[in-house]
Amino acid sequence: MRTKSKWSPGPGMRVKSVVSDGDGDWVVSACGPSSGRCPACRKQSRSRHGWSYRSLQDLPIQGNEVTVRLRLSRWRCSYRHCERQTFTDPIPEIAAPYARRTTRVAKIVGLLGHGTGGRPAERLMKQLGMPVSDDTILRHLKRMASQVDNEPPARIIGIDDWSWRKSWRYGTIIVDLERRKVMDILEDRSVTSVAQWLKRHPSIEVVSRDRCGLYAQAAREGAPQASQVADRFHLIQNLRLAIEEQMSLSGRATGRALLPDEGIENDYDDRALHEQAPGTRWPNQLRRTHRQSRKEVFETVHALSKEGLTCSEIARRTGYGRRSITKWLTFETPPDRRRGAVLPTSPLYFESFLTQCWKEGNRRGRHLFHDIKHRGYTGSFSNLERLLASWRRAERPEADEEKVDAAPARIGLSDRAPDNVPVRDPQTGHLISPIVAATLCIKPRGALTINQARKVDALKQGSRTFAVLRSFAMRFRGIFRGRTSAKLDQWIDDAIHSGLAFLARFARVLRRDIDAVCNAIDLPWSNGQAEGQINRLKTIKRAMYGRAGPELLRARMMPIKLTDLHTN
Repeated sequence: MRTKSKWSPGPGMRVKSVVSDGDGDWVVSACGPSSGRCPACRKQSRSRHGWSYRSLQDLPIQGNEVTVRLRLSRWRCSYRHCERQTFTDPIPEIAAPYARRTTRVAKIVGLLGHGTGGRPAERLMKQLGMPVSDDTILRHLKRMASQVDNEPPARIIGIDDWSWRKSWRYGTIIVDLERRKVMDILEDRSVTSVAQWLKRHPSIEVVSRDRCGLYAQAAREGAPQASQVADRFHLIQNLRLAIEEQMSLSGRATGRALLPDEGIENDYDDRALHEQAPGTRWPNQLRRTHRQSRKEVFETVHALSKEGLTCSEIARRTGYGRRSITKWLTFETPPDRRRGAVLPTSPLYFESFLTQCWKEGNRRGRHLFHDIKHRGYTGSFSNLERLLASWRRAERPEADEEKVDAAPARIGLSDRAPDNVPVRDPQTGHLISPIVAATLCIKPRGALTINQARKVDALKQGSRTFAVLRSFAMRFRGIFRGRTSAKLDQWIDDAIHSGLAFLARFARVLRRDIDAVCNAIDLPWSNGQAEGQINRLKTIKRAMYGRAGPELLRARMMPIKLTDLHTN
């Protein structure tokens, strides 16, 4: 049995002594070989020019720090015509040039820094007996991320956005869907930056993205040879939102209105339901219906209160909160909603200036946008256009009425107006909101619980609109499950002519992006991997308290390369 073994910091190194200082740390003294080989001409030399010392941090001993003190020789090259006159003993197996720690310690620094970040890794390294500052760890990570990846170029990628600050500033993440790893993190979300990145990677064949038109334009400019794939999850979610908006027409937007059958028939006639032109006035109709619905609810609450019912009992019958009922009973008329402060992001902030320009004949949207930009407007052009469109419609109401009268009849619900009676849950008696109805509408029968199946049956019996929407939703899911993109055109045609405004709008948007949607049906790729990486990115960003910059966030998101850790 061996009780002693020779240990060396690396090949060719001889240990001279191992001593302990007064604090319990260890110092290992070693020297290099007795001769050297020139790295230029490969000639052996024994002519020593001098020597130098290098102190390297090494793995600890029972929690105590270990420092390896190497004595390295500088040799003279024996070949007169060599381009190098002197050279030093190379130690690539021990440490990189100018490094202050051995390769094995550098690997641990890289692993802990990549997994935990700067300060947590600093605390762990100190506890393990290898103290390293957090700045050194982060500098190590950034240097790793800047190294060139020698792997084969990516063919199939997924692109999605993530938020530096929600609703304020966004970045872009690019994921290799085949290798399931992050390829890059871009600081912004713009067509220019994404297109430039795609141009630097001409091997890309498939680009999976969400429904964002920005990434579609970037893919067309930066990778025209690649096929675009719309994300299936976002397609289903967009359909769910369209169903929710359509179901919101049945009473109050929250789905808890107490209107009778004839409550909003005057606001929605059959001709308006079939209107498909860009000038349709659904938002105005929704607002009018909402106001009328609030008035009916207000009167119902006061009528129940006069019958002697308590606020809790009224809340149970109507589905509203008890605090809301108590507040409403203190008013004699429905309280007006508080209007939020107008900010420079809204064109209404410059309403007086725009009104004056409008009266003077300046009605070009681009001209007005340029003028208010110089006055501090920070909103979008489309937001300004919506305001100007309402002003244009106000000047020609007769033309809009004629357009509505001329709208052709459609199939589906064209022979009857949508029902406007909210449906109640058969088990609890509460009204089913459009959010719940839309969620149940896209859910297949086999995935429904017993209570959910009862709600679906009640909705189908009580709402003809829901029954039609569910049939469209099941057909849409069947197209994806059956991988039959040839049936999509017929589904879009039927949806456009269904007489359901929001479903028709969803179908028209699908037609504008038909190639990407068909690829989503036929190809197996989706943006699920990118969404998972975004969840990981959010975790890392929040663990660093949101203080990570683009370079550091990219370094922690990129896969670690253990073979390159010794270069630091």
